[in-house]
Amino acid sequence: VQLQASGGGLVQAGGSLRLSCAASERTFSNYHVGWFRQVPGKEREFVAAISRGGGGTYYADSVKDRFTISRDNAKNTLYLQMNSLKPGDTAVYYCAADTNLLRFGRLVNDYDYWGQGTQVTVSS
Repeated sequence: VQLQASGGGLVQAGGSLRLSCAASERTFSNYHVGWFRQVPGKEREFVAAISRGGGGTYYADSVKDRFTISRDNAKNTLYLQMNSLKPGDTAVYYCAADTNLLRFGRLVNDYDYWGQGTQVTVSS
């Protein structure tokens, strides 16, 4: 499955952005999916994940209560609503899909398909 992330941009601290990730196939609804982020010189880190049916979610402590992950399987689309943004949230954000339904992963190696990334920049 191909994933296309969009919605990044430049925003002031305290502002909001909504990222989207469009999948090319209906099999998207069969997979757990998530968001990761990466800054230059650092490892890619987990942000949030959502189960294939949307009933289960998991967040990194750094974004809990500020970010909300959701999905619309009818539209083959994953979302990340980001509120109360901080300069520390500046990164390239990637969406990813995990085809192994026996886990609900938060490690980079758990995910099989990746989008190309979208830049989020938060100014102070």
